[in-house]
Amino acid sequence: MGQLRFWGRPGSLLAVISLLLAGLLVLGYLSFYRSVTVVILVRHAEKNIEPGNSNPSLSPAGQQRAQELVRVLGNADITAIYATQYLRTQQTAQPLATHLSLPVNQGDANNTPDLVRRIKSDNLGGVVFVAGHNNTVPAIIAALGGGTFPIIPESEYDNMFVVTVYRMGKAKVVKLKYGNPMPASGNQGMNP
Repeated sequence: MGQLRFWGRPGSLLAVISLLLAGLLVLGYLSFYRSVTVVILVRHAEKNIEPGNSNPSLSPAGQQRAQELVRVLGNADITAIYATQYLRTQQTAQPLATHLSLPVNQGDANNTPDLVRRIKSDNLGGVVFVAGHNNTVPAIIAALGGGTFPIIPESEYDNMFVVTVYRMGKAKVVKLKYGNPMPASGNQGMNP
């Protein structure tokens, strides 16, 4: 009988429904924003020009640019780091990985779908750093839902893309520059 009196009071049912709806809205809001994933992508830093070597290491300018990533991203709450199997991407990511005490997860430069699947499944809601190549960075952005970007010119090493991937699969991209700009006759090579 006490329950009938509670529900029989004017406004009681409305108050309970309002509280339930408010709770559902708060849970929905938190689950939406917790599943936002931020992916920060750069092309590897400047590499040595070594004709006949498809896996060159970073040049001194590239090593300096890799160190610049520590300054720029050292406090960005990065939770995972990925690079391809090539020395130039591994060496680009390593100073940041060392600074953050994170491993550099290796991905196949020729398998963008696998890398994107790993990011979305293993790093949901995190901040992820990826060191890629002039052709793979735009492909990763597109696969994350960030739209189409052209292949990065051979002479450009200072681009940084921040892709915010929302729960519903939508993504927003911000393109930034970091470190010293490349001189017009910069150290460039033919390998991406």
